[in-house]
Amino acid sequence: MGIVAAFDKVIYFNPNSKYTVMRVKTADLMIPNGAKSPFKYADHLIRFTAVGYDLPQSTALSMDLEGNWVDGKYGLQLQVERWGEVIPPTIEGIRAYLASGLLKGIGPKTADAIVQRFGTQSLSVIESHPEQLLEIRGITEEKLTEIKEGYAESKVLRDLMTILAPFKITPTTAMKIYQHFGPGGVALIRESPYRLCQMPTFGFKKVDAIVQKSGGNLYDPMRVQGALFYTLEQSRNEKGHLFLEADKLIQSSLLLLNESIPYPTQWIKPPQVQKELEKMVQSDVVVANQGKIYLPNVFKQESETAVQAVRMAVRPVQPLNVSSALERTRGKLGIVLSERQIEGVSKALRSNFSIITGGPGTGKSTVLRAVIEAYRPLYPNGKIALAAPTGKASRRMAETTGITDAVTLHSLLKLHGDDCGWQPSSPLDTDLLIVDECSMVDMWLAHQLFSRLRQDTKLLMVGDADQLESVGAGSVFRELIASELVPVTVLDQIFRQAEGSLIAYNAKLINEAKGELYYGEDFSFHKADTQEDATEVIRRLYRQNVARAGIDQVQILSPFRDTGDVSANRLNALIQAEVNPASPDKPEISCGGKILRLNDRVMQTKNNYDAAQYDRNGNPIGTGVFNGDVGTITAIESDGLTVDYDSRLVSYPMESVKELDLAYASTIHKAQGSGATRSLVKS
Repeated sequence: MGIVAAFDKVIYFNPNSKYTVMRVKTADLMIPNGAKSPFKYADHLIRFTAVGYDLPQSTALSMDLEGNWVDGKYGLQLQVERWGEVIPPTIEGIRAYLASGLLKGIGPKTADAIVQRFGTQSLSVIESHPEQLLEIRGITEEKLTEIKEGYAESKVLRDLMTILAPFKITPTTAMKIYQHFGPGGVALIRESPYRLCQMPTFGFKKVDAIVQKSGGNLYDPMRVQGALFYTLEQSRNEKGHLFLEADKLIQSSLLLLNESIPYPTQWIKPPQVQKELEKMVQSDVVVANQGKIYLPNVFKQESETAVQAVRMAVRPVQPLNVSSALERTRGKLGIVLSERQIEGVSKALRSNFSIITGGPGTGKSTVLRAVIEAYRPLYPNGKIALAAPTGKASRRMAETTGITDAVTLHSLLKLHGDDCGWQPSSPLDTDLLIVDECSMVDMWLAHQLFSRLRQDTKLLMVGDADQLESVGAGSVFRELIASELVPVTVLDQIFRQAEGSLIAYNAKLINEAKGELYYGEDFSFHKADTQEDATEVIRRLYRQNVARAGIDQVQILSPFRDTGDVSANRLNALIQAEVNPASPDKPEISCGGKILRLNDRVMQTKNNYDAAQYDRNGNPIGTGVFNGDVGTITAIESDGLTVDYDSRLVSYPMESVKELDLAYASTIHKAQGSGATRSLVKS
């Protein structure tokens, strides 16, 4: 038994991670002197600080705390690894516990009714015979289901936290494990911790090291299955593969498995891995399709999306004369369309599903405007929706098309939150959906999109097939183009690009494998023998371009996030020290190993749909700040900071500051969809 203590006061609580710092009180005289509060209290109990995850903030029960005493910045504190409820076996104690709010579905009135009916047996009834609760007036079948699920979930989460104590998981992670494995997860993981390799949070090496430390068997079949599953998951997350060929999967898994076995004569052999892979296929843990091995959810995403795309592409359409609509559009917009652009507009209007692709400067935005203007007289009552994978790309759509309510795909599909696991069942209420920057759409997001389309909705996907693939797994846009089932228009004629910029022309020449490029003020190569030399060249060019065009018109792009001297992280630190150095009168915040300073250029790194936006007079003007948005820190206070995104002010409390990165340098992936091809320094 550990230390029995009761809740006294919350010192700090993070509602997202459930990280808790609280003061507790106890009669235990074995509390170390360095941990005891120096103050005296009327109840004569000892106060000390306990730190852990999701510690119960209720005076209705005591806690049995187990952990280690840790001496840190705030003195000696109990780092809680495990805790359990100590409920007094009295009617008053049980009533107080049930009414504490710790159990879903039970409030004070319901707690009173349960205790009046079952007395000191109330907890036993809830755990072993919950159907007896229906004897109580006011508890319906629906209410009973809520109570049972809440009690079961609470118990499973507590058990998970206990058996996974060596992994030091948070309640948030425990909830994800519970959602993945269901109520039987505790038994499954107790049988073999290697099942955790099915979770993105747990790498095979981490699980293996902890299991082996406690005497695990290197030849355990579940260890082999864990390595196979992890290899598939790693391949998807790190390399973007939806599947692996069976032979390659076995070879990669063997490297993992034998890394901990010192003698080649004792290494696990391919036949054993092959045997376990066959078991996984038979039990539907993975899916085999013509020698390709998939994770089940990934196979479902790919196959269902492919089926829906084919259905849309082959569905018959009514004949449509678009010539007059095109003529009116050209006159209204005052533009001359090329043959390829006319072809793209015609296919978009005549087809259920079509694609327009082309490099920078080839007129994709002009075609979008023409499609919208030609569609309106042909379908006067048709609803048009515009979307893109990022906030930056959706705002650019709004600027170029004049449709101000262009949104992110996540917002359109209502995929808010960190997990985005929920998928609404209602189809999208739109007749024409145009999605831009489709090279950034991964398999997961494509599946969400296609599963929500109405049978009669027209879909136009637009993008540059030669851009980098999506950050997530899958190369959806390229595969759809390569399928030859979807009508595709390739725009290959370059029109005006950034007032004569050479970037678009050179991009086309490079894609055509031509070595003769155009050089000028905005396109040049600079020789550097080492990364260190390259860093100095980049810094010099950055200073020159900022002096000429202004800091908000210059962006360094790197293919690397944190590898080497020319990585975005390293360059950000160097440029920050140069253009916005520390000074006594300039406030700054340290967060996650980085320093953010007043006047720094920063980038939002995840979608936050609820962030409030204000104008410079403090008036609310909307909500949402999105992955890839770039702004400037205009204020830093003790409780957070404010960023100006092109006159849209967003305030960040301290717990949200981690969503920001310095933005002097960015990875190429982050810059996709911005349309920024001017004043560019690329490492």
